[in-house]
Amino acid sequence: MNSAAKPGAAARSARRPASQADVAALAGVSSQTVSRVANDRPNVEPETRERVLSAMRMLGYQRNSAARALTLGRFHALGVVTFDVTAQGNARTLAAISRAAQAAGYSVHVVCIEDETEEAVQRAVRLLTDQAVDGLAVIEAQILDRPGFDITSGVPVVVADGDPDRRYTSVDTDQAAGVAAAVQHLLGLGHRTVRHIGGPQNSYAARRRAAAWHSALKAAGAPVPPIDFGDWTAASGYAIGRRIAAQPDVTAVLAANDQLALGLLRALHEAGRRVPEDVSVVGFDDIPEAAFFVPPLTTVRQDFDEVGRQCVARLLDRIEPPASEGDPVTAVVVRPELVVRASTAAPPPAGRVSRAGRGGRAS
Repeated sequence: MNSAAKPGAAARSARRPASQADVAALAGVSSQTVSRVANDRPNVEPETRERVLSAMRMLGYQRNSAARALTLGRFHALGVVTFDVTAQGNARTLAAISRAAQAAGYSVHVVCIEDETEEAVQRAVRLLTDQAVDGLAVIEAQILDRPGFDITSGVPVVVADGDPDRRYTSVDTDQAAGVAAAVQHLLGLGHRTVRHIGGPQNSYAARRRAAAWHSALKAAGAPVPPIDFGDWTAASGYAIGRRIAAQPDVTAVLAANDQLALGLLRALHEAGRRVPEDVSVVGFDDIPEAAFFVPPLTTVRQDFDEVGRQCVARLLDRIEPPASEGDPVTAVVVRPELVVRASTAAPPPAGRVSRAGRGGRAS
Protein backbone atom coordinates (compact mmCIF):
# COMPACT_ATOMS: atom_id res chain seq x y z
CA MET A 1 0.00 0.00 0.00
CA ASN A 2 1.48 3.33 -0.96
CA SER A 3 1.53 6.38 1.27
CA ALA A 4 -1.19 8.10 -0.76
CA ALA A 5 -3.74 5.52 0.40
CA LYS A 6 -3.57 6.75 4.01
CA PRO A 7 -2.53 10.39 4.00
CA GLY A 8 -0.65 11.44 7.14
CA ALA A 9 -0.58 14.74 8.95
CA ALA A 10 1.67 16.34 6.32
CA ALA A 11 -0.63 15.36 3.45
CA ARG A 12 -3.69 16.45 5.42
CA SER A 13 -2.20 19.87 6.21
CA ALA A 14 -1.50 20.35 2.50
CA ARG A 15 -5.25 20.06 1.81
CA ARG A 16 -6.62 22.10 4.72
CA PRO A 17 -5.47 23.71 7.98
CA ALA A 18 -5.43 21.49 11.05
CA SER A 19 -8.66 21.62 13.04
CA GLN A 20 -9.47 21.28 16.73
CA ALA A 21 -10.61 17.71 15.99
CA ASP A 22 -7.20 16.90 14.49
CA VAL A 23 -5.45 18.28 17.59
CA ALA A 24 -7.84 16.39 19.88
CA ALA A 25 -7.17 13.12 18.06
CA LEU A 26 -3.39 13.51 18.21
CA ALA A 27 -3.40 14.60 21.87
CA GLY A 28 -5.95 11.99 22.93
CA VAL A 29 -8.34 14.51 24.46
CA SER A 30 -11.75 15.93 23.66
CA SER A 31 -12.36 18.88 21.34
CA GLN A 32 -13.69 20.76 24.37
CA THR A 33 -10.31 20.38 26.08
CA VAL A 34 -8.55 21.68 22.97
CA SER A 35 -10.92 24.65 22.99
CA ARG A 36 -10.16 25.38 26.65
CA VAL A 37 -6.41 25.32 25.96
CA ALA A 38 -6.79 27.46 22.81
CA ASN A 39 -8.79 30.04 24.79
CA ASP A 40 -6.39 30.06 27.76
CA ARG A 41 -8.98 28.65 30.15
CA PRO A 42 -7.56 27.79 33.58
CA ASN A 43 -9.37 24.46 34.19
CA VAL A 44 -6.93 22.17 32.36
CA GLU A 45 -4.32 19.96 34.03
CA PRO A 46 -0.75 21.14 33.28
CA GLU A 47 0.23 17.80 31.72
CA THR A 48 -2.88 17.80 29.52
CA ARG A 49 -2.28 21.42 28.50
CA GLU A 50 1.28 20.66 27.47
CA ARG A 51 0.14 17.60 25.47
CA VAL A 52 -2.42 19.72 23.61
CA LEU A 53 0.08 22.51 22.97
CA SER A 54 2.58 19.96 21.66
CA ALA A 55 -0.07 18.57 19.28
CA MET A 56 -0.85 22.11 18.10
CA ARG A 57 2.81 22.71 17.32
CA MET A 58 3.20 19.37 15.51
CA LEU A 59 0.15 20.02 13.32
CA GLY A 60 0.81 23.72 12.80
CA TYR A 61 -2.58 24.49 14.32
CA GLN A 62 -3.56 28.15 14.16
CA ARG A 63 -6.20 29.47 16.54
CA ASN A 64 -9.08 31.29 14.90
CA SER A 65 -8.71 34.77 16.37
CA ALA A 66 -12.16 35.93 15.30
CA ALA A 67 -13.84 32.90 16.83
CA ARG A 68 -11.74 33.27 19.96
CA ALA A 69 -12.78 36.92 20.27
CA LEU A 70 -16.44 35.97 19.98
CA THR A 71 -16.00 33.25 22.59
CA LEU A 72 -14.11 35.39 25.10
CA GLY A 73 -15.62 38.76 24.27
CA ARG A 74 -12.06 40.09 23.79
CA PHE A 75 -10.04 40.99 20.72
CA HIS A 76 -6.55 41.25 22.23
CA ALA A 77 -6.13 44.74 20.82
CA LEU A 78 -5.62 48.10 22.53
CA GLY A 79 -6.25 51.55 21.11
CA VAL A 80 -4.05 54.59 21.77
CA VAL A 81 -5.12 58.21 21.29
CA THR A 82 -2.20 60.63 21.26
CA PHE A 83 -1.64 64.20 20.19
CA ASP A 84 1.82 65.65 19.60
CA VAL A 85 4.02 62.69 18.65
CA THR A 86 6.90 65.07 17.94
CA ALA A 87 7.18 65.59 21.71
CA GLN A 88 9.74 63.18 23.16
CA GLY A 89 7.55 62.29 26.13
CA ASN A 90 4.53 61.37 24.03
CA ALA A 91 6.56 59.43 21.48
CA ARG A 92 8.43 57.44 24.12
CA THR A 93 5.26 56.75 26.10
CA LEU A 94 3.59 55.47 22.92
CA ALA A 95 6.56 53.23 22.18
CA ALA A 96 6.55 51.91 25.75
CA ILE A 97 2.81 51.12 25.61
CA SER A 98 3.33 49.28 22.32
CA ARG A 99 6.14 47.17 23.78
CA ALA A 100 4.17 46.33 26.92
CA ALA A 101 1.06 45.45 24.91
CA GLN A 102 3.03 43.19 22.59
CA ALA A 103 4.56 41.42 25.58
CA ALA A 104 1.04 40.80 26.91
CA GLY A 105 -0.12 39.38 23.56
CA TYR A 106 -2.05 42.47 22.43
CA SER A 107 -1.81 44.44 19.21
CA VAL A 108 -1.99 48.24 19.25
CA HIS A 109 -3.96 50.63 17.03
CA VAL A 110 -2.95 54.30 17.17
CA VAL A 111 -4.78 57.48 16.21
CA CYS A 112 -2.87 60.76 16.38
CA ILE A 113 -4.97 63.93 16.65
CA GLU A 114 -3.67 67.26 15.41
CA ASP A 115 -6.50 69.51 16.62
CA GLU A 116 -7.34 68.76 20.23
CA THR A 117 -11.09 69.33 20.17
CA GLU A 118 -13.90 67.34 21.76
CA GLU A 119 -15.18 66.32 18.31
CA ALA A 120 -11.74 65.14 17.18
CA VAL A 121 -11.23 63.08 20.33
CA GLN A 122 -14.63 61.40 20.06
CA ARG A 123 -14.02 60.66 16.36
CA ALA A 124 -10.70 59.04 17.25
CA VAL A 125 -12.35 56.98 19.99
CA ARG A 126 -15.11 55.82 17.62
CA LEU A 127 -12.53 54.89 14.99
CA LEU A 128 -10.64 52.76 17.48
CA THR A 129 -13.68 51.09 19.02
CA ASP A 130 -14.94 50.31 15.51
CA GLN A 131 -11.67 48.38 15.09
CA ALA A 132 -12.73 46.19 18.04
CA VAL A 133 -10.24 47.21 20.73
CA ASP A 134 -10.56 45.97 24.29
CA GLY A 135 -9.32 49.16 25.96
CA LEU A 136 -7.99 52.66 25.29
CA ALA A 137 -4.91 54.56 26.44
CA VAL A 138 -4.93 58.35 26.05
CA ILE A 139 -1.57 60.15 26.23
CA GLU A 140 -1.39 63.66 27.75
CA ALA A 141 -4.88 64.79 26.82
CA GLN A 142 -5.27 68.50 27.55
CA ILE A 143 -8.91 68.19 26.50
CA LEU A 144 -9.61 66.46 29.81
CA ASP A 145 -9.00 69.78 31.57
CA ARG A 146 -12.33 71.00 30.20
CA PRO A 147 -15.16 70.68 32.71
CA GLY A 148 -17.88 68.28 31.62
CA PHE A 149 -15.91 66.56 28.87
CA ASP A 150 -15.95 62.77 29.03
CA ILE A 151 -14.56 60.12 26.72
CA THR A 152 -17.43 57.96 25.49
CA SER A 153 -15.90 54.63 24.56
CA GLY A 154 -17.71 51.66 26.11
CA VAL A 155 -14.30 50.11 26.95
CA PRO A 156 -11.84 50.70 29.81
CA VAL A 157 -9.78 53.90 29.53
CA VAL A 158 -6.42 54.77 31.07
CA VAL A 159 -4.83 58.22 30.81
CA ALA A 160 -1.06 58.73 30.80
CA ASP A 161 -0.01 62.13 32.19
CA GLY A 162 -3.11 64.15 31.57
CA ASP A 163 -6.11 63.71 33.88
CA PRO A 164 -5.83 66.18 36.76
CA ASP A 165 -9.25 65.26 38.18
CA ARG A 166 -8.61 61.49 38.21
CA ARG A 167 -11.87 60.77 36.40
CA TYR A 168 -10.16 57.90 34.64
CA THR A 169 -7.57 55.37 35.68
CA SER A 170 -4.33 57.33 35.45
CA VAL A 171 -0.60 56.70 35.20
CA ASP A 172 1.39 59.83 35.99
CA THR A 173 5.04 60.71 36.18
CA ASP A 174 5.63 62.62 39.42
CA GLN A 175 6.60 65.83 37.65
CA ALA A 176 6.71 67.79 40.91
CA ALA A 177 9.19 65.37 42.50
CA GLY A 178 11.47 65.52 39.45
CA VAL A 179 11.46 69.31 39.30
CA ALA A 180 11.95 69.63 43.06
CA ALA A 181 14.98 67.34 42.90
CA ALA A 182 16.49 69.47 40.12
CA VAL A 183 15.85 72.77 41.91
CA GLN A 184 17.18 71.44 45.23
CA HIS A 185 20.28 70.12 43.46
CA LEU A 186 21.04 73.56 41.99
CA LEU A 187 20.29 75.47 45.18
CA GLY A 188 22.38 72.95 47.10
CA LEU A 189 25.34 73.77 44.86
CA GLY A 190 25.07 77.39 46.05
CA HIS A 191 23.02 79.06 43.30
CA ARG A 192 20.88 81.91 44.59
CA THR A 193 17.95 80.95 42.35
CA VAL A 194 17.08 78.97 39.23
CA ARG A 195 15.77 80.34 35.95
CA HIS A 196 13.21 78.20 34.09
CA ILE A 197 12.64 77.65 30.38
CA GLY A 198 9.17 76.13 30.23
CA GLY A 199 7.47 74.07 27.58
CA PRO A 200 4.35 75.22 25.69
CA GLN A 201 1.67 76.60 27.97
CA ASN A 202 -1.00 74.32 26.46
CA SER A 203 0.95 71.26 27.63
CA TYR A 204 -0.22 69.61 30.83
CA ALA A 205 3.31 68.34 31.60
CA ALA A 206 4.87 71.76 30.94
CA ARG A 207 2.36 73.51 33.19
CA ARG A 208 2.99 71.06 35.99
CA ARG A 209 6.75 71.45 35.69
CA ALA A 210 6.46 75.24 35.75
CA ALA A 211 4.18 75.14 38.79
CA ALA A 212 6.54 72.73 40.56
CA TRP A 213 9.55 74.98 39.80
CA HIS A 214 7.70 77.96 41.28
CA SER A 215 6.68 75.98 44.38
CA ALA A 216 10.19 74.58 44.92
CA LEU A 217 11.77 78.03 44.84
CA LYS A 218 9.12 79.47 47.18
CA ALA A 219 9.54 76.56 49.59
CA ALA A 220 13.30 77.18 49.67
CA GLY A 221 12.85 80.91 50.20
CA ALA A 222 14.65 81.63 46.92
CA PRO A 223 13.72 84.47 44.56
CA VAL A 224 11.35 83.49 41.73
CA PRO A 225 12.68 84.95 38.46
CA PRO A 226 10.66 85.45 35.27
CA ILE A 227 9.78 82.33 33.29
CA ASP A 228 10.31 81.88 29.56
CA PHE A 229 7.99 79.54 27.62
CA GLY A 230 9.25 77.59 24.62
CA ASP A 231 7.79 74.91 22.36
CA TRP A 232 9.87 71.81 23.32
CA THR A 233 12.37 72.34 20.47
CA ALA A 234 16.11 73.03 20.54
CA ALA A 235 15.48 76.03 18.28
CA SER A 236 13.16 77.49 20.91
CA GLY A 237 15.72 76.83 23.65
CA TYR A 238 18.36 78.55 21.54
CA ALA A 239 16.22 81.65 20.97
CA ILE A 240 15.40 81.96 24.66
CA GLY A 241 18.96 81.05 25.58
CA ARG A 242 20.38 84.00 23.65
CA ARG A 243 18.38 86.34 25.88
CA ILE A 244 19.35 84.48 29.04
CA ALA A 245 23.04 84.40 28.04
CA ALA A 246 23.09 88.21 28.03
CA GLN A 247 22.05 88.32 31.70
CA PRO A 248 25.17 87.86 33.87
CA ASP A 249 23.15 87.32 37.05
CA VAL A 250 21.73 84.04 35.67
CA THR A 251 23.86 81.18 37.00
CA ALA A 252 21.45 78.24 36.88
CA VAL A 253 18.73 77.21 34.42
CA LEU A 254 16.22 74.37 34.50
CA ALA A 255 14.87 73.55 31.03
CA ALA A 256 11.51 71.77 30.76
CA ASN A 257 13.00 69.17 28.41
CA ASP A 258 16.36 68.12 27.04
CA GLN A 259 15.83 69.67 23.60
CA LEU A 260 15.30 73.09 25.16
CA ALA A 261 18.45 72.50 27.20
CA LEU A 262 20.38 71.61 24.03
CA GLY A 263 19.43 74.90 22.40
CA LEU A 264 20.34 76.75 25.57
CA LEU A 265 23.78 75.11 25.66
CA ARG A 266 24.54 76.36 22.17
CA ALA A 267 23.37 79.90 22.98
CA LEU A 268 25.51 79.99 26.10
CA HIS A 269 28.53 78.67 24.18
CA GLU A 270 28.15 81.31 21.46
CA ALA A 271 27.91 84.03 24.11
CA GLY A 272 31.04 82.82 25.86
CA ARG A 273 29.17 81.65 28.97
CA ARG A 274 30.84 78.44 30.09
CA VAL A 275 28.81 75.46 31.30
CA PRO A 276 29.00 74.69 34.16
CA GLU A 277 31.66 77.22 35.29
CA ASP A 278 29.44 80.25 34.57
CA VAL A 279 25.97 78.72 34.15
CA SER A 280 24.64 75.35 35.31
CA VAL A 281 22.02 73.69 33.10
CA VAL A 282 19.52 70.93 33.95
CA GLY A 283 17.16 69.28 31.45
CA PHE A 284 14.18 66.95 31.77
CA ASP A 285 13.49 63.52 30.16
CA ASP A 286 17.01 62.06 29.85
CA ILE A 287 16.81 61.37 26.14
CA PRO A 288 19.45 58.88 24.90
CA GLU A 289 21.59 61.73 23.51
CA ALA A 290 21.67 63.69 26.79
CA ALA A 291 24.77 61.87 28.02
CA PHE A 292 26.59 62.95 24.82
CA PHE A 293 25.82 66.68 24.94
CA VAL A 294 28.80 68.99 25.51
CA PRO A 295 29.01 68.93 28.45
CA PRO A 296 26.99 65.79 29.33
CA LEU A 297 23.62 66.98 30.59
CA THR A 298 22.34 66.75 34.14
CA THR A 299 18.67 65.90 33.68
CA VAL A 300 15.56 64.37 35.21
CA ARG A 301 15.09 60.83 33.91
CA GLN A 302 11.50 59.77 33.26
CA ASP A 303 10.83 56.04 33.31
CA PHE A 304 8.77 55.81 30.13
CA ASP A 305 9.03 52.02 30.06
CA GLU A 306 7.38 51.83 33.47
CA VAL A 307 4.66 54.28 32.39
CA GLY A 308 3.92 52.06 29.39
CA ARG A 309 3.90 48.89 31.48
CA GLN A 310 1.58 50.45 34.04
CA CYS A 311 -0.83 51.75 31.37
CA VAL A 312 -1.17 48.28 29.88
CA ALA A 313 -1.36 46.61 33.30
CA ARG A 314 -4.14 48.93 34.45
CA LEU A 315 -6.12 48.22 31.27
CA LEU A 316 -5.64 44.48 31.67
CA ASP A 317 -6.91 44.79 35.26
CA ARG A 318 -10.25 45.65 33.71
CA ILE A 319 -10.10 43.58 30.55
CA GLU A 320 -8.83 40.41 32.23
CA PRO A 321 -9.73 40.80 35.92
CA PRO A 322 -7.36 38.92 38.24
CA ALA A 323 -8.64 36.01 40.28
CA SER A 324 -7.89 37.79 43.57
CA GLU A 325 -10.50 39.98 45.17
CA GLY A 326 -10.16 43.73 45.57
CA ASP A 327 -10.65 46.86 43.52
CA PRO A 328 -8.29 47.49 40.58
CA VAL A 329 -5.67 50.20 41.05
CA THR A 330 -7.05 53.49 39.72
CA ALA A 331 -3.99 55.75 40.00
CA VAL A 332 -0.28 55.03 39.61
CA VAL A 333 2.50 57.57 40.10
CA VAL A 334 5.91 56.81 38.59
CA ARG A 335 8.76 58.65 40.28
CA PRO A 336 11.52 60.11 38.09
CA GLU A 337 15.23 60.21 38.93
CA LEU A 338 17.71 63.08 38.84
CA VAL A 339 20.78 62.05 36.82
CA VAL A 340 23.73 64.29 37.69
CA ARG A 341 26.31 64.78 34.96
CA ALA A 342 28.83 67.49 34.05
CA SER A 343 26.51 70.40 33.20
CA THR A 344 26.02 71.51 36.83
CA ALA A 345 28.46 72.90 39.37
CA ALA A 346 28.78 75.59 42.03
CA PRO A 347 28.16 79.15 40.78
CA PRO A 348 31.08 81.42 39.90
CA PRO A 349 32.60 83.40 42.77
CA ALA A 350 30.61 86.45 43.82
CA GLY A 351 31.53 89.54 41.86
CA ARG A 352 33.00 87.68 38.90
CA VAL A 353 31.39 88.79 35.67
CA SER A 354 32.09 86.97 32.43
CA ARG A 355 33.13 88.95 29.36
CA ALA A 356 29.82 87.89 27.82
CA GLY A 357 27.98 89.62 30.66
CA ARG A 358 29.75 92.88 29.70
CA GLY A 359 28.58 92.51 26.11
CA GLY A 360 31.55 90.62 24.67
CA ARG A 361 32.28 87.03 23.82
CA ALA A 362 34.84 85.17 25.88
CA SER A 363 37.88 84.06 24.00
